[in-house]
Amino acid sequence: MSTKKQTLAHAIGVLCAVASPAFAQQAAAPAAPVAESGEVESVVVTGSARPQRRFDVSYAVNALSQNEVQKLAPQNIADLLGKLPGIQVEATGGEVQNITRVRGIPTDDGLALFQQDGLPLFTEINGFFFRGDSLNRYDLMTKTVEVVRGGPAPIYASQAAAIVNSSTVTGTDQTRGKAQVTLGTTGLARLDLYQSGKIDDKTFYAIGGFIRQDDGHRDNGFPNDKGGQIRGNIKRVLENGTLTVSGNYLNDHNTFYLPIPIADPRNPALSLDKYIDYFDGTMNSPALRNVPMKYRDGSGNLVTDTRDLANGRHLEFGNLGVSYEGEIGKWLLSAKAGATKGSLDFDAFYSTSNPADATTFANGFLGAAKAAFGAVDHFGYAIAGSNGAQVYHPATASGLVMQAQYRAAGSDFYSNQADINVTRNFETGMGNHDVKLGVYLSGYGQTSKSVYNDMLIEVQGKPRTLDLIAYSASGAVLGSVTDNGVLRYTTTLNQGDVDARMGAFYFNDTWEVSDRLRLDGGVRRERYHYDGYALLTNQVNLGDARTLADDTTRAFTGGVQAHRYNVSTVNWTLGANYDFTKQLGAYARASHLEVPPSMQVAASVDPLVLKTKANQFEAGFKATMGRSYLYVTGFYTQFNPLNASFVAFNPATGRNDQTVPFFGKAIVRGAELDGAMYLTERFYINGSLTVQDPEYRDFVNATGADPSKVVGNQIIREPKVFGNLRPNYNFSIGNNLVELYGSYAYTGKRYVDFFQATALPAYHSIGAGVSVTHGDWKVQLSGDNLTNAKGLTEGNTRTDTLAGQGSQEAIYGRPVFGRSFRLVASKAW
Repeated sequence: MSTKKQTLAHAIGVLCAVASPAFAQQAAAPAAPVAESGEVESVVVTGSARPQRRFDVSYAVNALSQNEVQKLAPQNIADLLGKLPGIQVEATGGEVQNITRVRGIPTDDGLALFQQDGLPLFTEINGFFFRGDSLNRYDLMTKTVEVVRGGPAPIYASQAAAIVNSSTVTGTDQTRGKAQVTLGTTGLARLDLYQSGKIDDKTFYAIGGFIRQDDGHRDNGFPNDKGGQIRGNIKRVLENGTLTVSGNYLNDHNTFYLPIPIADPRNPALSLDKYIDYFDGTMNSPALRNVPMKYRDGSGNLVTDTRDLANGRHLEFGNLGVSYEGEIGKWLLSAKAGATKGSLDFDAFYSTSNPADATTFANGFLGAAKAAFGAVDHFGYAIAGSNGAQVYHPATASGLVMQAQYRAAGSDFYSNQADINVTRNFETGMGNHDVKLGVYLSGYGQTSKSVYNDMLIEVQGKPRTLDLIAYSASGAVLGSVTDNGVLRYTTTLNQGDVDARMGAFYFNDTWEVSDRLRLDGGVRRERYHYDGYALLTNQVNLGDARTLADDTTRAFTGGVQAHRYNVSTVNWTLGANYDFTKQLGAYARASHLEVPPSMQVAASVDPLVLKTKANQFEAGFKATMGRSYLYVTGFYTQFNPLNASFVAFNPATGRNDQTVPFFGKAIVRGAELDGAMYLTERFYINGSLTVQDPEYRDFVNATGADPSKVVGNQIIREPKVFGNLRPNYNFSIGNNLVELYGSYAYTGKRYVDFFQATALPAYHSIGAGVSVTHGDWKVQLSGDNLTNAKGLTEGNTRTDTLAGQGSQEAIYGRPVFGRSFRLVASKAW
């Protein structure tokens, strides 16, 4: 069967499995009470003037309760979002900072803004080397997760084509709590706790959080994740409303997984699994726990920073918030404010170029070595730091060596934000209007510093760093290309600072024309001001005659490049919802989003200041019957201008200095399906399916590349089909409720490059689990990728975006995680 036929078969199979039983329910007996998930009757608050039933809103939204999230058993927040329609994820980077794309929007974040109780913790979608999933962590203090795709997202949040909003548990009259222990085969040990209740008749509290350690899916030789979070709030019921004060503190380390080579570039049919295990292997290594980073500061002084890869992404921040919800006459007032302050210290080992034949790689330095050291006759490899005593013979292993990049980055950041809005319902002769007026204000900023070293390593899991030593004909050591494993010191050096201010005014009107027809429209006007600077650098030789590693080091010149930018944006939306019956309806919407340049442009040297626009059009059909439901939404996304320019790694210089400018449009046409079918009282199936056609359009290139060969091609790393099926069966044994569940997830074929030279093959994953509930106790066992099915994400973005990897299928990428299990035991009170 051809690839296209296989893809179509998968799409039809998933579609039929989800859709058919939903309509078969129409001939069934009268509907039973809504299940615990409450999906049909679930109330959503994100993206609407007032809380509404999911079925009644005119946009695509999912609301997941704490019980539903636990049953889905996601490995990280990206994995959770990937269970929903229209959202493609690459959840293979670790616990945080994964890739999320919403309806084909070609950015690593999908323009999805994370919120906590309707307010972001950081105003921009991305900070410097962190984004929303790094700040917003799921724990037992999370009551629900609501995800809006498209719809009115551009009106209710800045820069957002989608909103991921987590609502927090608050106290009630009844004291509640839960303790939960999670153990996993990756070395995971996690404790979650929360408790809520009342202080007096009008004052309530909630507090909770998590602490955990995890060795990780891949063997780094050191713990993968360690740290935790604590959150709490106090709620006071006033005469006309509710006042809530909240706090949030996170201190966490997370290791970042980067792509690994999986096949020999000299012979792509030859697997490297013998040296780097597909599921367990990583280039992270204990050999990178004491890495020197050398450069000169603006005064010409030599600076040496020593970095530890086990530090990972160390994020620490605190947030204080206050909110008021209440009535002022006929107006409903909502006022929220938050202040976030934190720091990021980031260490990761990035992939760069393909592994190379060890002899060919060494000979590439022969000219430079002769110029520096004299009569060089030959090279030899040694384990770094052994001064040549511990000889390394590549021929006895893979015959390959490789370079990769140690990246160290840091940032201090702050974000103060406030959202104040009022809502009022007006009765007219032609229905009623729910009018919302709001103002959003924010002051935010960050410092940024990044230092990159190129390292020489063996082709091996947990690789050792290598030295490449130059010898004379008599065998005397003349010098070294490397310096204790460092191939090139500080090939990238950046530092800057930026402060930003923004203000937004937004308006939305929901017009209920009749009990069947609702129309809504909104507009949001924003103004941004950035004030920042970047430190200038040049290239210097640090002067160590023993090595070539310091010959092309970046140094601060003492010069400063200042930047001030003012940007304004206008977003709008128009939507309609029509209910044919209480079980059957349809909706349509158009929305326009303008995204300002990131504030980081004001802290960069010679930045490209570019405002992008996303137009989203959608039309949907919805049907419910008892507990079964089906939502089908067709969507059309225009992203313009698409800045697909990238800075590629140059293996000759070790710098990311090969700029390839591509500009054009992204057009994505598709349909997403979200359904649940109750075949019996005990057996039901949930599922989602997305079929899309993500294309490049109207491309231009200023460096001679032929953009016509890109037009019409599939957008890099985006599949045409992805989805999942999740069957569930429950039964009772005595006083015990037993739930069995499974999952099948499919991701279609993608490409790593503009010209579709190298493919990322389609892959699937099968999972299963069981839970037993006895009173307030619950035990759950879940397994992921039970068959150890192989699949690649990302490719090697530093080098393969333009020309691929020299093979029809990817030989370098970030593999999906292998088989793993987690045991969760909890006690509620």
